[in-house]
Amino acid sequence: MVNKNYELAKEQYAAIGVDTDKAIDALEKIKISIHCWQGDDVSGFENDSELSGGIQATGNYPGKAKNANQLRQDLSKALSLIPGKHKVNLHAIYAETEGEKVDRNELLPNHFENWVAWAKENGLGLDFNPTYFSHPLSDDGFTLSSADEEKRKFWIEHGIACRNISEYFGKELGIPSAMNIWIPDGYKDIPVDRYSPRERLADSLDKILERKIDKKYHIDAVESKLFGIGSESYVVGSHEFYMGYAIKNKTALTLDSGHFHPTEVISAKISSVMLFVENLVLHVSRPVRWDSDHVVIFDDELQAIAQELARGGFIDRTSIGLDFFDASINRVAAWVIGVRNTQKALLAALLEPTKMLKKAELDGDLTTRLAMLEELKSYPFGAVWDYFCEKNNVPVREKWLDEVFRYEKDVLLKR
Repeated sequence: MVNKNYELAKEQYAAIGVDTDKAIDALEKIKISIHCWQGDDVSGFENDSELSGGIQATGNYPGKAKNANQLRQDLSKALSLIPGKHKVNLHAIYAETEGEKVDRNELLPNHFENWVAWAKENGLGLDFNPTYFSHPLSDDGFTLSSADEEKRKFWIEHGIACRNISEYFGKELGIPSAMNIWIPDGYKDIPVDRYSPRERLADSLDKILERKIDKKYHIDAVESKLFGIGSESYVVGSHEFYMGYAIKNKTALTLDSGHFHPTEVISAKISSVMLFVENLVLHVSRPVRWDSDHVVIFDDELQAIAQELARGGFIDRTSIGLDFFDASINRVAAWVIGVRNTQKALLAALLEPTKMLKKAELDGDLTTRLAMLEELKSYPFGAVWDYFCEKNNVPVREKWLDEVFRYEKDVLLKR
């Protein structure tokens, strides 16, 4: 039935000039960066700090991963239900130090050897993030922009250590590691001096990024935020700050779906950003009223993000990663739902007759543009998606859920 439905869909799309086989081949090449922190509620393996920096995971669903082996086991189960080969995104707090106390400015590549071995075994890439939250030296709300020079030095050293680890990932796996810098720095109430913290942040970033690293191994990225819990009135690393820094210093720019005003969407920013930066990193999330990091669903914004990437020809310049953490539902299911929805959105965008639509727009035929965009919504893209899943030997439609609940019964509930 899957093959029969696909052949019918293939004919329908061909009638409007869309090659479904070509769209499937393009989707197969896209690696989604799957965030490890969904599996353990951003706890990490340091075990001595509460979540801070505006980070909050809600819920207490059973089966949370409590160590690296459990986390990798859960990721492997999720990956077995997701079509294609992807990447896994790590934070510095997921280092394995074998019980030794290693502070974040002393982290080394060998603390991530098990992750690299696992990635090699599974044909995956790895991305990386310094962890500038949930640490005693971030308790006052400041890290790279701190006026305390000793604290700022510590966090600069952490950033340098993390770049070395990210480069190691790229060299070992043959897939570039995108390393994203996000800090929670800011004030709860209105500051007097907005300039000095940003001046210190720019200086800190310059020091961290001083050593040049080949982009075939490592990509530097910087991420902004509008506000956070405890930094409602002022965030040092604003969009304007990082947009300027990325352009000036030729780093990638990270856009997070939840890091802007509720009336702003990152899909509207992509075309502007891509005029001025070489690479884009996306943290695809679902904000509900604030940066609440809900599981990604197949909503209008997710589809709009995918459309912007496909229509602009930006996919090859973009690292698409997910960033949510929901502890109220099965954590493995959350990964599968989020990644499969992101892939569905990309497939729908790749099945669009973009040349036809652009020509109609350029010719001033806005009637055809609107009519075709609406008609496409009922085209059988679901049949193409089912075929893509079957082709990649993963469950079609909701059949994957049976696997998740079997895994929950056999593994998660026994922890």
